[in-house]
Amino acid sequence: MAEPRNPHDPKGLIRESYRIEGISDAECRSILMDWALSLPDDVSQPDALTGLIARYADPNPGHPMSALLIEGRQSLSTQKRRGGRAGRRH
Repeated sequence: MAEPRNPHDPKGLIRESYRIEGISDAECRSILMDWALSLPDDVSQPDALTGLIARYADPNPGHPMSALLIEGRQSLSTQKRRGGRAGRRH
């Protein structure tokens, strides 16, 4: 019987990455980018990453995808919006 669809991983990309033996960091980065681009607009990326970390990264701490999920979640939580003049400067 197939696993039920995970709203945080609608295409099952993250789930499948954990099933690929010997997957590289570069392959995980590519999969994570595809996941981020295919996440529906109504799904919060930080919330989705938190759910995926609990489901996959916590039980598999040595997997390259685990480190990327945690890194992605940390970078989203430290980003701050820059408004006004500082936000328009490049």
